[in-house]
Amino acid sequence: MPENNRNPLSSRGPKRPNFQGWIVFLLIAAILGITFMSRTSSIRETSLKRFERMVKDREVAEVTVVNDKVVEITLNDKALQSPKYKSLFAEKPYFGTGNGPHYAFQVVSGESFKEDLDKLQASVPDADKIEYEVEQRSDWGSFISTWGILIIMILAMYFLLGRMSGAGGPGGQIFNIGKSRAALFDAEARVKITFSEVAGLEEAKEEIKEIVDYLKSPGKFTKLGAKIPKGALLIGPPGTGKTLLAKAVAGEAGVPFFSLSGSDFVEMFVGVGAARVRDLFKQAKEKAPCIIFIDEIDAVGRSRGRGSMPGANDERENTLNSLLVEMDGFATDSGIIILAATNRPDVLDPALLRPGRFDRQISIDKPDIIGREAIFKVHLKPLKLNADVEPKELAAQTPGFAGAEIANVCNEAALIAARRDRDSVHMIDFQDAMDRVIGGLEKKNKLISPEEKEIVAYHEAGHAVAGWYLEHADPLVKVTIVPRGVAALGYAQYLPREQYLYRTEQLMDEMCMALGGRAAEDVVFGKVSTGALSDLERITKLAYSMVTMYGLNDKIGNISFYDSKQSDYAFNKPYSEETAKNIDEEVRKIVDEAYQRTKSLLTTKRDQLEIISQELLAKEILYQADLERLIGKRPFERDTAYQAYKKRGEGGTETILPDEVISPKVDPETLPLPQI
Repeated sequence: MPENNRNPLSSRGPKRPNFQGWIVFLLIAAILGITFMSRTSSIRETSLKRFERMVKDREVAEVTVVNDKVVEITLNDKALQSPKYKSLFAEKPYFGTGNGPHYAFQVVSGESFKEDLDKLQASVPDADKIEYEVEQRSDWGSFISTWGILIIMILAMYFLLGRMSGAGGPGGQIFNIGKSRAALFDAEARVKITFSEVAGLEEAKEEIKEIVDYLKSPGKFTKLGAKIPKGALLIGPPGTGKTLLAKAVAGEAGVPFFSLSGSDFVEMFVGVGAARVRDLFKQAKEKAPCIIFIDEIDAVGRSRGRGSMPGANDERENTLNSLLVEMDGFATDSGIIILAATNRPDVLDPALLRPGRFDRQISIDKPDIIGREAIFKVHLKPLKLNADVEPKELAAQTPGFAGAEIANVCNEAALIAARRDRDSVHMIDFQDAMDRVIGGLEKKNKLISPEEKEIVAYHEAGHAVAGWYLEHADPLVKVTIVPRGVAALGYAQYLPREQYLYRTEQLMDEMCMALGGRAAEDVVFGKVSTGALSDLERITKLAYSMVTMYGLNDKIGNISFYDSKQSDYAFNKPYSEETAKNIDEEVRKIVDEAYQRTKSLLTTKRDQLEIISQELLAKEILYQADLERLIGKRPFERDTAYQAYKKRGEGGTETILPDEVISPKVDPETLPLPQI
């Protein structure tokens, strides 16, 4: 399934510069400058009596009466050179020359000061009298000097709040915190994805096309009295295309599309989530007919009361209550359809799943071989391919892959081909890409001692031989001892059957094949290593599942202790200590039986084990054809799902057997398996 690389919001044009921020910044700088100049002036406060002493000591050169209220005093050069004033005015201010005025004091009026000054200078010759000036000044300087800090704080607060009311900064939308965060895709920013770009989901597309038909022509349904479903819940594993399918619905319908995540409702403030829900539906009603898509709805739709403290006020529950009310509140003909997606349907609240809210639950599973082929064809279109690339074969070699993983394989293959300076992407590039996706990055330069390499070779040869001679084991694709990933020193790749149901014999053969590596070490060296960790983990889970979940053990019987809701058995075991002891004993018995069976098989096939291990040490990688050349054809030969599918596509009469139903491979580690 392709990903939409186009940004629908890019059509809105370039982002306009924030002139408002620059204006506020310049105003603050100007006020700071004026205030700084005023505060850093050399004028000092004095009094009338001290001024009189200055006059008597012949230290004043000039006085200026400002606005008939303030007298500014400028000292003469002789006074400035005296020790009395030199230390005070040694350093010049940051602004100005330091030539004055030097002191200032307030008077009742300029006229009264003039009279007092004339009395002081009555006996002074006219040539030595102090220069007297009168000046009228604006009060802006003193106003800014007095109120500058307050103005700066107000402007700064205005600037910060203006920023926070928008989308910028870590405190974004602090005053719009109750507003919905849904991204709107409408006529200006329309979703371009259509159903033709969604491959491998044919059944889901057929079921959801009815919603598109209703949005395009609602009269077709309403005239017969039918009511369109209010909502559809898309359920499936990660990467299967739930979000892509929802976008395709919006693209096909051509209506406004509100897209958001369940986590967008969650906030630390009480009542915010409920407010956002109400605002979302308010906007949707204004844009109706429209689609609301809530991705990962389990973030807000978890069952109420689960995991909360007694008496606690859970904000998430309040948000869910508001969502339930809004979904049940609008009329059926309002034209609002809700789509939601989750990969955790088991944790959703039952009230959210009832008819009238999410009327339909559309299951989107991992694609089968037919779906994977269709997905590969979509992702192979932009690639320059070699003639040996076959989409059917690629689909067969990727059982259990979701659409996102297939897209990753195609991209990795193109990167590998470019790294090798090829003109086109070859089939070997895709196989190497699959190895990288499954097993991790190849580490050819990893230092491994000859003793460890020999152990790894026999270990992987044990897997290969055990799988080769077990009837229900999956066909081998290749086995390698090239280190990959974090801790994998080698691995064997198989082509699993695509089936829904497993019988006891099949599960036992799976366990024997997984134990082939540990058994080979025991047979050859008489001792074992830690290299079977992942194998032991897998068979332990599988054995416990056989006993406690699927009722495949005679002693425990047809009893399942599996809880699909994962609530009742969270802290309490639904069985007694005696039953727990019996379960452990039966699991151990199953694993021991499988191990002894595998060890006996490898002892019988010791020659084949030696041949394959020595060939691995020489070549490091062996394919199925190499095993047929070394130890002969597999005794349980049958068509794989790919071979049967290919024959059917070529017009043959071959049919797929019941245990090879074209469906995703279910790994025993991803239990539970589907039920009848």
